[in-house]
Order: sequence, then C-alpha cells, then structure tokens
Amino acid sequence: MEVTIVENQRLEIQKKIDKVLCGKAEAEPCCPIKDILARFGDKWSIYTILTLGKQEKVRFNELKSQITGVSQRMLTVTLRSLEEDGLVSRTVYPEIPPRVEYSLTPLGQGLLLQLLQLADWAKLNIGQILEARERYAQKGKSGHAELPA
Repeated sequence: MEVTIVENQRLEIQKKIDKVLCGKAEAEPCCPIKDILARFGDKWSIYTILTLGKQEKVRFNELKSQITGVSQRMLTVTLRSLEEDGLVSRTVYPEIPPRVEYSLTPLGQGLLLQLLQLADWAKLNIGQILEARERYAQKGKSGHAELPA
C-alpha cells in the first residue's frame, strides 16, 4: 500500500504538533514551546508587538495611547515580559525627566512577521469565522445542549 502525498503531509503536521505539545507521555516541564507561546500569545503582547512594529522607537505614553483599553500596569507588565524574552528593547536616556523608548529587537521583528501572516489569515477567513459564530449562536437558541466548559 502506497502512502499518498496528502497522508504524508498529515503525518508531518502531526509530528510538528507532537513537538509543540510534547506528547502526553512526556513530563509537562519539557515543553518550552508552550511557555513561549503563552508568554507572548496574549492579546496585549500581540497588540504591543504590532504597535511597536509601526514605528522604529516609541515612548511609553505614545504606546499606551495607541493600544486601546490597556492599563498602565498591564502595559508595563507586558513590556517587561517582552523585554525579558528578548523581543523588545528598552532604552533609557539620562535626561530630566528621564526619557524611555521601546523598540522591537531583530527577534521581535521576526515575530512581527509571523503575527502579520496570522492577521492575513484572519482577514482572509473572517467571513467564514463570522458565519460559524452565527451558526453556533443559532444552535444555542434552538435548545441544543451546550458543550461543557
């Protein structure tokens, strides 16, 4: 029996997924990929990276004003986390008052490119996603049992 190209592609995809999830047989701490994805996979990190990608250098208050809904505390926590992961560079200028600028590092630029690909996918598929949400909402209204949380 011959393996088709489609079956081969599916096997390769499954192998990649197994590497990300580390498989159930392996210990949970083995998987730094999950940790990394969790660190910058939240909405504030994504918005921050996208916003920093628009300009070469941005001051904190400019950044805060461009990210709708983020609190000062949440932006501070997000920037520290992104800086710790090497995605954002923080430059402090010894002035009075001190001036601080943030920019993406080359690593952050690489992630920005991936986020833009994801955004392109979302734009391409928004119609199907909205239709699916509407069908799902209609299921809930028609009395079908809801899935457990």
